[in-house]
Amino acid sequence: MGRGTTEMEVGGDGVAVIIINNPPVNALSVDVLFSLKENYEQAIKRDDVKAIVLTGAKGRFSGGFDINAFQKGTSKEVKPGFISIDFLTDSVEGANKPSVAAIDGLALGGGLEVAMACHGRICTSTAQLGLPELQLGIIPGMGGTQRLPRLVGLSKSLEMMLLSKPVKGEEAHSLGLVDAIVSPKELVKVARSWALDIAEYRRPWVRSLYRTDKLEPLGEAKEILKFARLQAQKQSTNLEHPLVCIDCIEEGIVSGPRAGLWKEVDSSKMLQSSQTSKNLVHFFFAQRATSKVSGVTDIGLVPRKVRKVAIVGGGLMGSGIATALILSKYSVILKEVSEKFLQAGIGRVRANLQSRIKKGKMTEESYEKTLSLLTGVLDYEQFRDVDLVIEAVIENVSLKQQIFADLERYCPPACILATNTSTIDLNLVGEKTTSQDRIVGAHFFSPAHIMPLLEIVRTQRTSAQVVLDLLDVAKKIHKTPIVVGNCTGFAVNRMFFPYTQAALLLVDRGLDVYQIDRAITRFGMPMGPFRLADLVGFGVAVATALQYLQSFPERCYKSMLIPLMLEDKRIGEAARKGFYQYDDKRKASPDPEIKKYVEQSRNMAGGIQDPKLMKLTDKDIVEMVFFPVVNEACRVLDERIALKASDLDIASIMGMGFPHYRGGIMFWADSLGANYVSSRLEDWSKMYGEFFKPCAYLVERANKGESLGAQVDLAKSRL
Repeated sequence: MGRGTTEMEVGGDGVAVIIINNPPVNALSVDVLFSLKENYEQAIKRDDVKAIVLTGAKGRFSGGFDINAFQKGTSKEVKPGFISIDFLTDSVEGANKPSVAAIDGLALGGGLEVAMACHGRICTSTAQLGLPELQLGIIPGMGGTQRLPRLVGLSKSLEMMLLSKPVKGEEAHSLGLVDAIVSPKELVKVARSWALDIAEYRRPWVRSLYRTDKLEPLGEAKEILKFARLQAQKQSTNLEHPLVCIDCIEEGIVSGPRAGLWKEVDSSKMLQSSQTSKNLVHFFFAQRATSKVSGVTDIGLVPRKVRKVAIVGGGLMGSGIATALILSKYSVILKEVSEKFLQAGIGRVRANLQSRIKKGKMTEESYEKTLSLLTGVLDYEQFRDVDLVIEAVIENVSLKQQIFADLERYCPPACILATNTSTIDLNLVGEKTTSQDRIVGAHFFSPAHIMPLLEIVRTQRTSAQVVLDLLDVAKKIHKTPIVVGNCTGFAVNRMFFPYTQAALLLVDRGLDVYQIDRAITRFGMPMGPFRLADLVGFGVAVATALQYLQSFPERCYKSMLIPLMLEDKRIGEAARKGFYQYDDKRKASPDPEIKKYVEQSRNMAGGIQDPKLMKLTDKDIVEMVFFPVVNEACRVLDERIALKASDLDIASIMGMGFPHYRGGIMFWADSLGANYVSSRLEDWSKMYGEFFKPCAYLVERANKGESLGAQVDLAKSRL
């Protein structure tokens, strides 16, 4: 059987079995669909064929349309409607011989759309069926917006499409999406008998496109669609494609399924070339590329087994890391300095797990079993057989040095020694040990059991094996890893240090705190820089700002606004007073008192209010806050702290909440153009000082007309 094709086998029972074969997930492409069409046409012409079974090779039906082909463009031009209308609707669904889809593994996107055009569907209990296209900024384009509502009802189909939420075999059966559940061994055999049964006894056979039994009456359907629109606008601000999807569904219900199919064809074509789709496809590939690290994953090493993990420190970070590990069935030892602190740490882990029970993500039985994997200790005696230690104490260099010296004495010689520091130089942390080759940064983001990013930091001495082992742990605890080099703030915090500083500069020059936060949240960030400062706490904000001031004095902006507020014990959300005031439920609202601190800070900054800044649009504010971040990200790339621009995109999205539908900080900047970013920064630097000065790397890319990730020389990487 050839790669990337389909093949047909006709049995003595008169059933033609057509098999999709495009490893690893039997993805569809235009070539595969043409091959499928040819085999269908043959089967329909042949006198010895009574019915057709469609299945996939090697226990997989089809994972959907090949995103690589979708990104690069297809090898054959097809006229609009050729696949969804001419082929699937007229040739498959409208054929004079019935088809049954035999589904195991994945039936996602185009894979499910092909299956829904068949006259029957049979699957295994473990099969996954869904239409996740909206994750890529597009909509189902092969009849999915029309057939799924008719098979499972309007509400469930909206949930499956708008939330990209697949269902397993049993649920698919209860919904009516599939007709029977069978074992993998019996799948094709049962599908054959179903196909013959439909051919012989069920004329006319049911066509999914014209079913109405699951659809609500028109008035009720319109109310459901209206509610879905409101929810989509609320949850997906700035996004067009969820509303386009709803429009296509409505067209089919109001004007008939054929009209719905044509609207889907036109809308799909329009969305495929949209910037949002390009951004989301980039995000899809960038996320998968983080686990490929030059000099680590390409040199033939195999990850070692990590079975037992020790954590030093049971505070907010340590307890969160412990939670993430035991949820993935790691045996964990949690060490604290006293019984009181230890019980508090274990209490935090319990609370993390109990919140999962409240949300319906965990049963009481599973809670007890998971918690049993955690052991609390007050000394290092049980560290003698651990495979990995993660230190998660306060940001104090001498304390960390002492801990690592102790770890070297008690832990096995092959044990990985990791620190969760967010800013401290790893060479300093391991200064009092002789084990620098196994010292590595494992920087989790708070809350550690929820946030999806893990920043793996290595020094010039960290071994490739240790990095590979940590990549494997990241995968097992469902974190997306980025491997970065060692410097102040590493990659994520370092590239975002100008974020709050830029906002403070704008305030000192006359802009309103809340106007800035509003512009940034409208852009798609979960919160603006001042609301974020409240959440993190001013003490942390000042301490980290000092680190950057020491490391990068020439490009820091030092505002007195936060120190002035700290003097009055306004420390952020924890004290219910920061840039905002907070009620008992920690709901934020603007605080009129903030004006006096702003005025003081402005006077200390020279009392210069720029009338141009008073007229800034949201777009201008977004660019003045984010372009310094882009500038610092360029330095991070230039210094080889990060290997590739796409890693910084993932870091910005998963670590800092940058909107994923904009593709990440670097991809967004590239969509505007390096020349535009550089020239804007240059203009601002003339008006407002060195803080905005574009770096040499950015200027060079702008002059050459290159993307910001171009020509990163992996061979010279400092990693």
